[in-house]
Amino acid sequence: MPDAPPDQPSRPALFLDRDGVLNEDRGYVSRWEDFRWISGARAAVAAFNRAGWLVIVVTNQSGVGRGYYTEAAMHALHAKMSAELAEAGAHVDAVYYAPHHPDAPLDAYRHPDPPDRKPNPGMILRALAEWPIDRAASLLVGDKPSDLEAALRAGIRGVLFPGGDLAEFLAAEDLLPPGSAAPAPPA
Repeated sequence: MPDAPPDQPSRPALFLDRDGVLNEDRGYVSRWEDFRWISGARAAVAAFNRAGWLVIVVTNQSGVGRGYYTEAAMHALHAKMSAELAEAGAHVDAVYYAPHHPDAPLDAYRHPDPPDRKPNPGMILRALAEWPIDRAASLLVGDKPSDLEAALRAGIRGVLFPGGDLAEFLAAEDLLPPGSAAPAPPA
């Protein structure tokens, strides 16, 4: 994922939860063979890219802290996601993840109230500090109330994705930004 460009004008950001929004939530997904894209996820990311929005993933990954998989395995999965997004003409600008959990058996990942773990807004607040983001124009799409709570606490709008096709949901809710339509095929 690219680093934040210095001294750029602020622009809106689409914050996306990972499991349940970009990919099917099959419980602690860490291997590519277990990964399945949500219908319309790649198209939705590409639409926001075309409109000039930043696209940032904010994901709780307590499977790391619980010892189910390593950070390296998670990064490898994100690299495969990036490659497939690129094939669809899309990209994610940054991924923020929270590996900590209050009950993590691994000491390095145990914290009584991890500031980055949603519903805490730490990941979003870090992105707001590190990227030129227009907070008022930004949007978070999550599939759990904890995602919406994190958005609220970070001062950005949050919407609950009920499942199905992500691009169709965003279109039906009139959330696709102007300038996001796919280019017309050549005549």
